[in-house]
Amino acid sequence: MRSFGQRKVLYSRLSQYYSKSMINGIAKLILALNGNVKKSQLAAGFAWGLLLGLVPAGNFFWIVLFLVSFFFTHNHGSKLFSMAVLKLLSPVIAPLVDVLGWELLHIEALQPFFTTLYNMPFVPFTKFNNTLVAGGLAGGIVLWLPVFLLFMALIPLYRNTVAPKIRNLKLIKAVAKIPFLAAIEKAVSKG
Repeated sequence: MRSFGQRKVLYSRLSQYYSKSMINGIAKLILALNGNVKKSQLAAGFAWGLLLGLVPAGNFFWIVLFLVSFFFTHNHGSKLFSMAVLKLLSPVIAPLVDVLGWELLHIEALQPFFTTLYNMPFVPFTKFNNTLVAGGLAGGIVLWLPVFLLFMALIPLYRNTVAPKIRNLKLIKAVAKIPFLAAIEKAVSKG
């Protein structure tokens, strides 16, 4: 059994580690957006984040998709950022995904296919017959290419017009002196 002092030191070290890793993650995404990372890699990361953000996390299907995503070239920071944003917006998005999944699962012509899938080994673990899983997968697949193309257009726009204006704002220069943000700036400058 650990004493109170030992637990306090352990908690302090863990909180420092997680806050440092969070700062590094934010810094890497900022660096990627403002740096020499290919826009296609960033856009693919945002698109993968959309797909993973729409499918409910924690089931076998999501885990397989997450692991498969690592076999493709994309920016993992943008993937995690867009996935986190979608997970935060999930109370708003979930009803739409649920309706899409319900409609997809109730297409009469696909019922024999779904029955065959459900009777296969391991396939029921994917929970493909859940309306949120089916709707999230269908929505993510349909929106993957438009989101990719949208970010392919937005990233150069951000890099060429928005980022230089933001860097030169007096407010940004003043806010950059805040210790948390100074740590991010320090991490970004290390590259």
